[in-house]
Amino acid sequence: MIDRDQVLHVARLARLRLSDDELDRMATELSGILGHVERISELDLDGVEPTAHVIELENVLRPDEPRPSWRREEVVDPAPDPASGSFRVPSPQA
Repeated sequence: MIDRDQVLHVARLARLRLSDDELDRMATELSGILGHVERISELDLDGVEPTAHVIELENVLRPDEPRPSWRREEVVDPAPDPASGSFRVPSPQA
């Protein structure tokens, strides 16, 4: 299906340098891939819904439920260097 010259052409477009062995191997591998795609296109897929995954994915995390948060004073006041209701942190060194 795909010959060595086509692989060489695409490799040049992609600015890839392939050895002679790689050109031959890529021609074989790409032809195999296109063969599989051709076989799939022969299938009767009418009524088959498109999917992103072959198996159903399930979220394994707990549901996110809102809850009250801590009061600002409880968190900021015990900090080593609070400033105006915020945390004071050292400035980054250059």
